[in-house]
Amino acid sequence: MVKLDAATLGSLKSTLTVPKYDPQTLKSGIVHFGVGGFHRSHEAMYLDRLLNAGQDHDWAICGVGVLPGDAHMRDVLAAQNNLYTLLTKSPDGETEARIIGSIHEFLFAPDDPEAVLEKLADPATRIVSLTVTEGGYSVNNVTGAFDPSSAELQHDLNTQEPPRTVFGFLTEGLRRRRDRGLPPFTVMSCDNMQGNGHVAQHALTSFARLKDAQLGEWIAAQVAFPNSMVDRITPVTTAAVRQEIQAEYGLEDAWPVLAESFTQWVLEDHFTLGRPALQTVGVQVVQDVEPYELMKLRLLNASHQAMSYFGLLAGYTYVHEVCQNRLLVEFLLGYMAREAVPTLRPVPGIDLNAYSHQLIERFASEAIQDTLERLIFDSSERIPKFLLPVVREQLSAGGEIGHAALVVASWSLYAAQAVPGGRFPVLPDVRAALLSEAARREATQPGAFLEVEEVFGDLAQNERFRAAYLSALDSLRLNGPLGAVQAFADQTPTGQNVGVS
Repeated sequence: MVKLDAATLGSLKSTLTVPKYDPQTLKSGIVHFGVGGFHRSHEAMYLDRLLNAGQDHDWAICGVGVLPGDAHMRDVLAAQNNLYTLLTKSPDGETEARIIGSIHEFLFAPDDPEAVLEKLADPATRIVSLTVTEGGYSVNNVTGAFDPSSAELQHDLNTQEPPRTVFGFLTEGLRRRRDRGLPPFTVMSCDNMQGNGHVAQHALTSFARLKDAQLGEWIAAQVAFPNSMVDRITPVTTAAVRQEIQAEYGLEDAWPVLAESFTQWVLEDHFTLGRPALQTVGVQVVQDVEPYELMKLRLLNASHQAMSYFGLLAGYTYVHEVCQNRLLVEFLLGYMAREAVPTLRPVPGIDLNAYSHQLIERFASEAIQDTLERLIFDSSERIPKFLLPVVREQLSAGGEIGHAALVVASWSLYAAQAVPGGRFPVLPDVRAALLSEAARREATQPGAFLEVEEVFGDLAQNERFRAAYLSALDSLRLNGPLGAVQAFADQTPTGQNVGVS
């Protein structure tokens, strides 16, 4: 068994693809906050492609972790000279393994916050990218206002101590660049949100204005915030993934990444200090990302939420198990065709019906072993961004909302059952207590779940949506998850749904 590090690269099995470049000779041009599985299967992979093509060796990545849990990533990457294995699998089971070397260094901010700040202020740093989750931007889902109330943000706003948050680091790093006469870096969000660049700009400039009004104005005027659409299903790394790499490749990797073979990145061409030649390695560099991002958020991401609670309530564990149930597949395709697609404008080069069916093929891949539990993490941040915009637009246009109402009802029923010692002991959500308490009040106060205003806003006051939700919840209680979906399908006018191809 060979342990992965720089010294062992030359002795790995020929079935493993290794970097054609020397990772030790790279220079960091990108600082990335949030080095997790998705970043390593996506942005870092694209940079690895570019480096393998002999290009842009000064665009390697310096990863940064700010959360206590990031200490483990620090330790693993340090032991492996920042190398890791990316294992990709197609729906038909075809597998490819490659060693990624594009992460040149990693800084754990609590160890040395000054090192992170100086890295941000370094003239060589031209892009700072982010995967900090949908909730990491502290933007209210209903009002769109930046919310600085967390203890960590308050610390960074009201003390002169070293920062603890991403926005604290970015603001101080940009202040140093301004004061030193250096142009600002680009801030590139890679999180799943509509207009993620706009959201990042709003959050950062709001924070900076609270800290230093003039600096906030400078950031608003000078920093580029490109929008992007990112797509690659990347489940949590399990012991089984590590064991598979050991068995198949004779390689000991403490934290490999498993991902589907499909990958897409659509990126707005808007950068302060230039960018790598990403268009040469499969990235779609465009002037308008919105059609692509709405397609992905409202079809893929919303469908993940749509399938998860039904699947969990029905006793499923994995995404592919849901997609082996024809009834649930028809429900997902019906949501996409009848509720989501009508809210989308044409997407250049994309047939939306074909894209919807391709999503089902991707979801159905047994090779990925993606769990439903992963998908419901912080649904109170995801559903308002992925599903509820569809509801609002359909209500405004007089369109269908029945699928979405049933999805919200399944979330409510699950939340009501998420109790210590119960079948679903934990609701993995930042608002777990609030949601579960509201869901349990449904028994005596119908519609209580919709009245969680920070999630649903004024939707509880929309009589049409409220009626659809309450009807769906009654059906779930009476018929169970699959029975409710069947009852809904029986009410769907014949010939208007989308069949499984």
